[in-house]
Amino acid sequence: MRKPRDYDAELHALTDKAKALKARKQTQLGELVIATGADALSIEQLAGALLDAVGAGAGVKEAWRKTGAAFFRDRGARARKGARSNAGGASASDAGAQSPAGEAGAA
Repeated sequence: MRKPRDYDAELHALTDKAKALKARKQTQLGELVIATGADALSIEQLAGALLDAVGAGAGVKEAWRKTGAAFFRDRGARARKGARSNAGGASASDAGAQSPAGEAGAA
C-alpha cells in the first residue's frame, strides 16, 4: 500500500525554499551593487538610475547587457589570474571591484 503524501510538509518545504531563494537573490543584488561601485551613489540616485533602466529601450538594454557580460568576464579573468599568482590575490579582486565604477558612472 502507498504511503499518503504529506501535502503540508511539502508546502512548508517549498515555502522555505522560496524564502531561501529570495534571500540569496537579495544578497547577490547587494554584492553586485558593491562590486560595481554603485554603493557610492545615494539611495535616491541608485533608485532613480534603476527606474530609468527599467524604462529604457531594447537597444539600450542590449548595450548594457554586453557591458555587464564584459564586466563579469573580465572579473573572472582577473580572479583566475590572481589565483595563479600567490601574491596579491585579494588585491586583484579589490581592483576589479573599483575599476568598473568609472565605466558605470559614464554609462
